[in-house]
Amino acid sequence: MSDANPVLAEWAGPHGAAPAFDLVRTEHFIPALEAAMAEKRADIAAIADNPEPPTFANTLEALEASGPRLTRAGRIFNVYASTMNTPAMREVETWASPRMAALRDEITQNRRLFDRIAQVYETRETSGLTPEQQRLAYVVYDRFVRQGAALGADDKAALAEVNQKLAALYTKFSQNVLADEEGEALVIETPADLEGLDQDQIDAAAAEAKARGLEGKWAFANTRSAMEPFLTFAANRDLREKAFKLFTRRGDGGAHDNLPLITEIMSLRAQKARLLGHPTFAHWIADGQMAKTPDAAMKLLTDVWGPARARVAEEVAEMAELSAAEGSNAPIAPWDYRYWGEKVRKAKYDLDETEVKPYLQLDRMLEGMFWAAGRLFDLKFELVTDLPTCHPDVRVFEVTKGGARVGVWYFDPYARAGKRSGAWMSEYRTQQRLGGAAVTPIISNNENFIPPKPGEPCLISWTDAVTLFHEFGHGLHGLNSNVTYPSLAGTAVLRDFVELPSQLFEHWLPTRELLGKFATHYRTGEPMPDALVDKLLRAETFHQGFKTVEYLSNAILDLKAHLKGDTPLDAAQFEASALEEIGMPPQIVLRHRLPHFLHMFSSEGYAAGYYNYIWADTLSADAAEAFAEAPDGFYDTALAERLLASVLSIGNTVEPGEAYRRFRGRDAGIDALMRDRGFAPALE
Repeated sequence: MSDANPVLAEWAGPHGAAPAFDLVRTEHFIPALEAAMAEKRADIAAIADNPEPPTFANTLEALEASGPRLTRAGRIFNVYASTMNTPAMREVETWASPRMAALRDEITQNRRLFDRIAQVYETRETSGLTPEQQRLAYVVYDRFVRQGAALGADDKAALAEVNQKLAALYTKFSQNVLADEEGEALVIETPADLEGLDQDQIDAAAAEAKARGLEGKWAFANTRSAMEPFLTFAANRDLREKAFKLFTRRGDGGAHDNLPLITEIMSLRAQKARLLGHPTFAHWIADGQMAKTPDAAMKLLTDVWGPARARVAEEVAEMAELSAAEGSNAPIAPWDYRYWGEKVRKAKYDLDETEVKPYLQLDRMLEGMFWAAGRLFDLKFELVTDLPTCHPDVRVFEVTKGGARVGVWYFDPYARAGKRSGAWMSEYRTQQRLGGAAVTPIISNNENFIPPKPGEPCLISWTDAVTLFHEFGHGLHGLNSNVTYPSLAGTAVLRDFVELPSQLFEHWLPTRELLGKFATHYRTGEPMPDALVDKLLRAETFHQGFKTVEYLSNAILDLKAHLKGDTPLDAAQFEASALEEIGMPPQIVLRHRLPHFLHMFSSEGYAAGYYNYIWADTLSADAAEAFAEAPDGFYDTALAERLLASVLSIGNTVEPGEAYRRFRGRDAGIDALMRDRGFAPALE
């Protein structure tokens, strides 16, 4: 097939070239992926069958450069599967996922290829390789071994079958969740039932209803971006309960039931772990991370669990006292926590979310992020309009440093049909210098904010702003990458290290310097008053009990489920019994119930590794204290330069623990994490 297919074509255009999104159609994907996979197979065969003795250049560098059209096609495919997932695209995804999994297994299980990789690996320290080349030899060899390259033929065949089944199940699980998010909504017909909601929420619900053919009504989509604000502000308790149950039952029964898929996924993962020589899937995952063992990960989770539960008890007592004072005798239920929590915050800190939100204009927050990145890393972001995008909502910025292009940053801010929920960073193109030519990265940040009315600014909540900065931290990790080999570049680091830059960058949002410049009222243009900034900073650890328990419970259940090994998992029964076993407060449910726990069941990215967030947060809290103690605080350029040199620019060219020690001068402990969450005395 020729490169006339835009999914296969060389990227062209200004700003270092980019995908031709304006030409891509769903029907391009299957023929493009077929052709690209064939090319990849041919490239792999050429490396494996090379009659010359294996060298770094003819084996590892050749492997890095193999299948360029599949790399391009795969990146575009991932953009459409995650943000433009129409019914037709779902058919493509269902076709592609098992085939791409099969190709990955073919490559991993190619014995001739692995033998060449092993020879380069075994001589890495004596063959004149640079430190980065030695690291690549280790990383590639380790990846192949972990994926079964050293297994016998029968076990390889069994593993390939398991992987293809899992790929199909992951796709089905994700599509079921998306179907329940798109197909269901909370519909309100009476204006009185909107009490407590602000005008932006009401207008967005009216627009959602109109889009669903329900003119004159209000609809709240079954997504986090719509439901969490409703649960926070809606005064009608019965409707909050209805909304809560609708949202938490995604994937749980009905036409899109994920419960049987979970049982099958867990069984297959147990088989996979056994084939790879590990007692459980959790052991296999942890072995390839900083944690090394599931016991080490579980210890961190349980060390924080007790203080977090104790804080929840305090928070519930505060809410119960306030609700009783306002005439409510009902015990605090899960659908009450956000509502009464917001009221307590207002009473305790004189801080009202509706008072803060007018100062948090999305565009001004973007300017604030860019300003911080400029202060810290000398980056400049400039909006460009001459690159195509996959959707009109997407904006594109060229990123430069000292006048030289660093990369391109795409921003996809709004929720829409066919776009997966949540927020994430992805790479359209990875930074590299393979073959001597410098290739700059193309990075995408994706959010799911509710679109504003035409002509109005998008106002976001404080939580949304934190998420915005978090994902931009991942973006900065990708943009600042400065390595040679794509397999080591940017965010291609261990999963329990990858959240360090993102969680660290959250700490720049509440700095007075940034809020004073960019938190401006959308009507008056006035900066956020110092008194309101003071309230925000005083309330920084507010409801950390809820936030931490909501997260930790998921991380603990993720590990516990995978540690069951061959024991068949009934997801509903396990969820209930495991929550009882750990003493889950009855006022809180899992942040992601198992039937829609995409981190755990849509791929292996965070499976048995949802603990990664708090593992990395031990690092990010400790790193934030380094900035807090620096001469110029969070804008200390010398410390920012050390962060850039030690963490952000080096990808996986250095072992993560060593990288962190280069930045901080020592390992991180748990004390800073506890202080950051208000579970211990604050830093003096």
